[in-house]
Amino acid sequence: MSGCRIPDHSPQRRPYGVAVTNERPLEGRVAYVTGGARGQGRAHCVRLAQAGADIVTIDACGPVGNHIGYEPSTSEDLADTVRLVEDEGVKISAERVDVRDLDGQKRVIASAIEQFGRLDVVVANAGVMSWGRAWEIPAEQWQEIIDINLTGFFNTVQACVPAMIEAGNGGSIIAISSSAGIKSVPGAAHYCASKFGVVGLANSLALELGEFGIRVNSVHTYGVDTTLGNDLSMYSMFEKHPQYIHSFSPGALPTDSLIAPNQVSEVVLFLASDSSALLTAAQIPADKGYLKV
Repeated sequence: MSGCRIPDHSPQRRPYGVAVTNERPLEGRVAYVTGGARGQGRAHCVRLAQAGADIVTIDACGPVGNHIGYEPSTSEDLADTVRLVEDEGVKISAERVDVRDLDGQKRVIASAIEQFGRLDVVVANAGVMSWGRAWEIPAEQWQEIIDINLTGFFNTVQACVPAMIEAGNGGSIIAISSSAGIKSVPGAAHYCASKFGVVGLANSLALELGEFGIRVNSVHTYGVDTTLGNDLSMYSMFEKHPQYIHSFSPGALPTDSLIAPNQVSEVVLFLASDSSALLTAAQIPADKGYLKV
């Protein structure tokens, strides 16, 4: 055998974490993303576009509450999302609509069906966060979070599901919840309640929509590098109540930095594609192991 080289027919080794996928698994499909102006929403729009989907997205593009400690998205942010999606060679329809506006969402979906003829993927991403001890949170602050995070998801479902059923193509609904939708954190009882509620609604939908071939799953992130994730108002909470910090474990993987939104988008793409055909009513962690530590 000396001097002979046996051909290597084994698969090419790829760096750890690099996925081997069909480049455009969503070709010919249409995805609706709420809160698409920036952060996770923008990342999901762009990644689904790269996978071949035409995109429909909405965002409030302005202040949505009096108790939120970070700057709101803008119309310019939404315009940037449109440009980035169009750069991927697909179509996009983007409108300034608040998820609390049920009639507005219904109008957007009706227009999308008229323009694109179908709706296959829904990413209920829009959400906000604020801080405060449960018994000290003003009623208005409670209502802001519940109305946007939970009722906003309910409105998205109300607007989208009839069109998906009528199209008869099945589909995938992906609710962006949070690690705080499974494991409560201190100083954010209203946020936890909203995100736990998202899980309950997603699970109920999965049971009710299975007969139509529509899958429903939730994604549970932790520490994402977005405006919400960098909200400096959280530090005043920790200054007032330093013991709270001990409830936030570091996770099982290195957590030196916040998670990049496009990393979460890879999970969203998986759930949107046929690769996850066996998954429904599942809570998918994207948290570096925070929920288990």
